[in-house]
Amino acid sequence: MGTLDGRVALVSGSGRGIGREIALKLAREGASVVVNDLDPDPAEQTAADIKAAGGNAVVCAGSVVEDGFAERFVQTATESFGGLDIIVNNAGYTWDTVIQKMTDEQWDTIVDVNLKAPFRILRAAQPWFKEQPVDHHRKVVNVSSTSGVFGNPGQANYAAAKAGLVGLTKTLAKEWGRYRVNVNAVAYGFIRTRMTEAIEDDKTLTIDGRDIKVGVRAERLETIEKMIPLGRGGTPQEAAGAVYLLCAPESDYVNAQCLVVDGGRV
Repeated sequence: MGTLDGRVALVSGSGRGIGREIALKLAREGASVVVNDLDPDPAEQTAADIKAAGGNAVVCAGSVVEDGFAERFVQTATESFGGLDIIVNNAGYTWDTVIQKMTDEQWDTIVDVNLKAPFRILRAAQPWFKEQPVDHHRKVVNVSSTSGVFGNPGQANYAAAKAGLVGLTKTLAKEWGRYRVNVNAVAYGFIRTRMTEAIEDDKTLTIDGRDIKVGVRAERLETIEKMIPLGRGGTPQEAAGAVYLLCAPESDYVNAQCLVVDGGRV
């Protein structure tokens, strides 16, 4: 018996990296998961892996910033599994530069994916939470960043969006307590993913039609990890574990919190 048996979870951006590990972890604990990714193939692979391990999953592919996506995401959960209990707003990425070089497009793009999209998903879920009461606590976990809590050079857009997500978290915790919905956030520090892997030369990924620079110079990566008391970056599995803590019944009286997950760096 899993701790999340009978629960239904939405996990945005769960085709790869941290989101994939969150979806797998929730499924291992018994939740039925709606898997999302911008690209259908990785989303289908995550769902297939969940099913192969004996879990339940369906795919809702597409960009979280598209008009109508939020409603489709919520509807996929309620129509496929008959409910909605957990929302993990994980989808997001960075597009960095110093403020004097940052364009309006860079600002709007990063704020839209990291803050406006979670807002829309949560707004779409509110009628279900209000009109379909359950006898357990529902959970929302918004994925923020230490950039949003402490700031980070070159990330004015990302830091502002992730700080806004913490504000959204604390506000909805107060609005939704009467529905027995706990709303918390995790703020990740350095987690090893394809976005932060060591590189020797410039590397880009095409995300939603844009070439976004990713990766960390090897020498910079070594410096970052030396600053972490645990001596290393976190793994996607460890990042997922922090989200699970805030979804488990043991956290039913934890609300309006932002859990910093950074190995003790700050």
